[in-house]
Amino acid sequence: MSTARTDNRKTLTGSVVRSGGTGKTVVVSIERLTKHPFYGKYVKRRVRYAVHDEKGECKAGDKVTIIETRPISKTKRWRVIEVVERAQ
Repeated sequence: MSTARTDNRKTLTGSVVRSGGTGKTVVVSIERLTKHPFYGKYVKRRVRYAVHDEKGECKAGDKVTIIETRPISKTKRWRVIEVVERAQ
């Protein structure tokens, strides 16, 4: 009997808003379009996540992919998988 873990953790892609000051923590902003329930217009919604950056490689403006993980601190439940695009 083997226990195979299915990897059903969420992954998101967003841009780094703030980095550097707090050690291995960066703030990633995720934007998505949602339809207004009454008017029907599509509205931008933004969520900011505190993300664990183990290698310290993310800078402000980078596009990154993040994944759900165990709680690392009071507010960090996400970590960086990869840097998709570097800021210029």
